[in-house]
Amino acid sequence: MILFRYLAREIFITMLAVSATLLVIVMSGRFVKYLAQAASGDLAPDVVFSIMAYRLPSFLELVLPLGLFIAILLAYGRLYVESEMTVMAACGLSTRRLALFTLAPAVAVALLVSWLSLYASPMGIAKVQEIFQDAKNSSGLELLVAGRFRIDEKSGRVTYIERLDDGRQVMEEVFSAEQSKARQGGKKLSVILAERGTIQNIEQHNGRYLVLENGYQYIGKPGSQEFRVTAFDQFGQLIKEPEIQRNSYKKTDARSTEQLLASTKLEDKATLQWRISLGILVPIIALIAQALSKTNHRRGRFVKMLPAFLIYIVYIVLLNAARDGIEKEKIPLELGLWWVHGVFLLIALLLLFGADGWRRLQSKSAPGLDTRGAGQ
Repeated sequence: MILFRYLAREIFITMLAVSATLLVIVMSGRFVKYLAQAASGDLAPDVVFSIMAYRLPSFLELVLPLGLFIAILLAYGRLYVESEMTVMAACGLSTRRLALFTLAPAVAVALLVSWLSLYASPMGIAKVQEIFQDAKNSSGLELLVAGRFRIDEKSGRVTYIERLDDGRQVMEEVFSAEQSKARQGGKKLSVILAERGTIQNIEQHNGRYLVLENGYQYIGKPGSQEFRVTAFDQFGQLIKEPEIQRNSYKKTDARSTEQLLASTKLEDKATLQWRISLGILVPIIALIAQALSKTNHRRGRFVKMLPAFLIYIVYIVLLNAARDGIEKEKIPLELGLWWVHGVFLLIALLLLFGADGWRRLQSKSAPGLDTRGAGQ
């Protein structure tokens, strides 16, 4: 038990450090993307942190298996380089017993990953989709910031408001400029200045409108003196519905595990197998990491990092390919993703016990060969 606690502590400490680093990298990239969307006006600034919090379980379900994989490679690699593994082997620690010691923390991580993938992550993704859906159906004022210009990338419209009053429901001192193609060629510029503005749902026109009050509209070609000036008491502009923000998740990822179990669709069945596979993957990659961590002080503990990462990447890619194959009816549902786990479990066992088995086979066959040679 002393040896087991020592190895488990080494694995967990290294895994926490590696997972924290990977999580910061992944979340930083996603956070920068959301900040860019908020800065351009495509996403309300006050929901950015909520989205990141809800997406944390989906980040963890992918980061933790990789963190454990790297942790075993680094921790065991250090023990091999410093000859601690050699001493343990001399004291009777076999490869099989070391595999059992490795599987214990791996199973604990697998249970955590399974809970994240089966329950926490779908709930988080569903919440994120609700936020995007609410942003689509909201008044649109949440995307505006007083004292700053907002550019609509699709239409090219530039909007500026001086103040937001009455609980962000009324805009004051509104400026709007937009270019469009003129009939005679070239571009036509439309500039609107208004004292105030609101966004209203007009049922008879089946849409939302930006209603401006007490202002002027200037229309003409830039560089030309021919401008049309219109004074208005009220002026309405149709607001195009924004698209829901795209993300890397599929629609089925937001459905609960209970819904997937009750469904008969191939998409749902493939998603369910994917969620279960994330937990099954953990102990298998732990055994692969144990096998590839074996080294010595001359080669160093990083010598097998590249092949280890290649095996891990191929594992994940094959699981994704098998999931798509189920959805497209190219792979039978019964075969599903399980064959991928079977292949890599076989690889793990061959890497761990293949050399010992081959040596035992040679030792058993050697006396027979010598006897036949003596008889001749």
